[in-house]
Amino acid sequence: MPELERDAGRLTFKLVYYGPAQGGKTTNLMQLHDLVGAEMKGELMTLETQHDRTLFFDLLPLGFRAPSGLTIRFRLFTVPGQVAHDGTRKAVLSRADGVVFVADSQRTEATNNGESFQNLVENLGRVGLDLEHLPIVVQFNKRDLPSILSEDEVRERYEGAPWPLVFASAISGSGVVQTFRVLLQGVWRQFASELELDTVHGLDEAAFLRAALGEAQ
Repeated sequence: MPELERDAGRLTFKLVYYGPAQGGKTTNLMQLHDLVGAEMKGELMTLETQHDRTLFFDLLPLGFRAPSGLTIRFRLFTVPGQVAHDGTRKAVLSRADGVVFVADSQRTEATNNGESFQNLVENLGRVGLDLEHLPIVVQFNKRDLPSILSEDEVRERYEGAPWPLVFASAISGSGVVQTFRVLLQGVWRQFASELELDTVHGLDEAAFLRAALGEAQ
């Protein structure tokens, strides 16, 4: 559940980018920082470790002020892809309000993708999050590379899965904002009623997306 600080007039959503090592999670956030024209945007912060480039990657804050005066913030994290940092992955995933799973489109990475997604499912259970009700988007990244799974092959493999698919090349920015938009749609639809985003704070789905992405009316 998003963190609502009524006294401070602030609502914070925690969004996590999850996936195998070197899949493009950090690149997604770097591109978002450049591409999204949010009303409030903080500095990119990263913490490096000896064995993995990113322990976690934080974009804080990305947000806007609702017509009601409520400040809405998004805290975006990536998790480390390497197995050695699974404890950190669980810690970062805890209390997430939405997840982007960043898969590597290269044929050689199919097994790593599957193992990483299974790890996501297991860790969601360990931190008490409900897979069926958590907004999740699956992004197949690195579409610019050779020897990748075709879009038809990807759709066939995920046929019947409830999560929306987005194809991207994060290195060029292609699909990055679209992925974030689809995640925000899921977040609004999951939490809008409980948080009275429309009725009290003047944010229907379209207005929520425009404000979060910094788009013109």
